[in-house]
Amino acid sequence: MTTTQMAVLPRTQTTSSAKRLLLRTLSYPRTVVGLVLALAVVLVAVVGPLLAPNDPNAMLTMPGSPPAEGFPLGADVLGRDVLSRFLAGGAMILAISALATLVGSVVGVVIGLFVGAGSSKSGTVLSWVTDVLLSFPQIVLPLLFIARFGPEPWLLVLVVALNQFPQTTRLVKSITAEVYERDFVKVAEAVGMPKRRILFREVLPNILSPILVDIAFRFSYAIALVASLSFIGFGAQPPDPDWGRMIYENKGFFSMQPWGVLAPMFAVLVLTLGAHLVSDGLARALGKDDGSKP
Repeated sequence: MTTTQMAVLPRTQTTSSAKRLLLRTLSYPRTVVGLVLALAVVLVAVVGPLLAPNDPNAMLTMPGSPPAEGFPLGADVLGRDVLSRFLAGGAMILAISALATLVGSVVGVVIGLFVGAGSSKSGTVLSWVTDVLLSFPQIVLPLLFIARFGPEPWLLVLVVALNQFPQTTRLVKSITAEVYERDFVKVAEAVGMPKRRILFREVLPNILSPILVDIAFRFSYAIALVASLSFIGFGAQPPDPDWGRMIYENKGFFSMQPWGVLAPMFAVLVLTLGAHLVSDGLARALGKDDGSKP
């Protein structure tokens, strides 16, 4: 399923269609399941640090100890409480993924609007830049920048956003080009309305629905990418707890004490799956799969 094929809502029905879209989206069981899964993990990531029973960085027992009294999930490779590190380790992945998705989506929408509305020299250059970025494998550009400048949180946000915005630009460019040929846009041009105002007040409200679907897709990809970067050492740095880093640190103890790997891996999987189910429900509600049943 590609977001570039999704329907664009008519201008006169934008507000009422948004309500119908929300209700129809929630009518799909997959959307409800996805929301429950994603919100559960988000709740753990946000509230978890307040509920950690021990200091996540304190070495309290023998390394690799199995679950026991006071350590429900056992101890990690350095004797730290796995449960406490798990509860405190999701905030970074969640924050970076959300911020990167927001930044990448805003940049992609703005560029896509202007490129889709005309073929100026700047639009041609921007199209060329996004095509070049799309040619890189998903993880290559983040690795290049992080290896050069270090795994700073702000840099992680920027490199993940850089990885995300070309896809959004391509989507918005395609649907903007379609909407820009409609009569109400021609009327706005005829009365002398500036192009910027046409794009943001006339075109953008009519393409918000497919953009929201794209944002949900991008968020699920961002989670997987940030967790992958953390796994190979480019996320939160020791001793700070981080789900991706926990998987890497405890993989050698998996046969003896698997919870140091299974708990964070399960959380990342559930969060990614939840975001993807929500985006799929949005896509179906937009009419991509009109013939299918919830």
